[in-house]
Amino acid sequence: MSKEYIKELGIKAQKAARFSATCSTKTKNELLTKCANSLLEHSQSILKVNAEDIKNAKDSGKKKAFLDRLTLDEKRIEDMASGLREVAALPDPIGEVLSMKTMPNGMIIGQKRVPMGVIGIIFEARPNVTADAFGLCFKAGSATILRGGSEALKTNLTIVNIFRKTLSENGADTNLVSLVEDTSHDTAKEMMCLNDYIDVLIPRGSANLIGTVVKNSTVPFIETGVGNCHIYVDESADLNMAERIIINAKTQRPGVCNACETILVHRSLESSFVPRITKALINAGVEVRGDKSFAMIKEVVPVTDEDFATEFEDYIIAAGCVSNLDEALEHIRRFSTGHSECIVTESYANSQRFLNEVDSACVYVNASTRFTDGNQFGLGAEIGISTQKLHARGPMGLKELCTTKYIVFGSGQIRE
Repeated sequence: MSKEYIKELGIKAQKAARFSATCSTKTKNELLTKCANSLLEHSQSILKVNAEDIKNAKDSGKKKAFLDRLTLDEKRIEDMASGLREVAALPDPIGEVLSMKTMPNGMIIGQKRVPMGVIGIIFEARPNVTADAFGLCFKAGSATILRGGSEALKTNLTIVNIFRKTLSENGADTNLVSLVEDTSHDTAKEMMCLNDYIDVLIPRGSANLIGTVVKNSTVPFIETGVGNCHIYVDESADLNMAERIIINAKTQRPGVCNACETILVHRSLESSFVPRITKALINAGVEVRGDKSFAMIKEVVPVTDEDFATEFEDYIIAAGCVSNLDEALEHIRRFSTGHSECIVTESYANSQRFLNEVDSACVYVNASTRFTDGNQFGLGAEIGISTQKLHARGPMGLKELCTTKYIVFGSGQIRE
């Protein structure tokens, strides 16, 4: 049953993708703006079902950070609507000519940006992804099939139905966006193998979710952001700046992939900064798991290598002291997931070494890792943070959701 259900979604999405690929920029922008308006008009309906999803998640024992990812309020719905408007305001990537050259035989060969086709998104308890994914995929000339987690099913379904109703009222194919309502693992695996209908699959969520897609998908996929993000406080750091950056990167939204999970502090700051940042984190509600340099604070839990390798997505942080920049770089090489890393330093030489030698999608000097976000990078919304190296890396906006094709103009040339 799940196989036929997913196949039918694929058939409809493929047809809708042909509609999307031929839409004018004006039509796409108008539809996105109307969908943004519809979100605001139906905000109370969204909040009502979201409250039901939140209650069910609480009853099942979900943690605070998970509930934060699941929760919508008026401000977050306004942000979702603003995200759609921002995408509408962005230049349309479809049809952009990337190169054009004339060959010795007179043929003109060019390369231009074209839609992917059907983009599948598998994600967990982040209802805002529903709006971001639809907006970006549609502006990029594609249709999207969404498969969210069971905990957010009512919220996601309400949002998708609002979009589909708006599309229908404006003469557009409603299957530009569809939601897999069967949230069983079997259905998810069927979606991962729908090669005839889905052109690319993007998982967005926990390490377990991404690992499942990597292991099971026969559809080409883009591996997104397990975020074991590091902040290294160099011996020359402005300590006030370092504290602000760490507290923001850990506590502003601890359940997201660009939150800081590990801090490394130069050993020369053991007596000055370690007690200070430890107390600041504890006062902010964070459990600190630290090495012996941090153990002078009684509330600190002894850290393990498993902690250093963990994306907590919670009010927990791993912490340790290092003797120098080389040791910090080696620690990051060992434990990083290639997402986002930061150095806090006043040394230009150390900042340049960090930028050059850290092999992650986003590398910062003196700024919070929380900025790894398509919106913050000026891309409008984003579909996720790619931590792989092929096709796309870092925040994935409109251009990263497209592919290219060569176009060739001849005047009767034949190959000898």
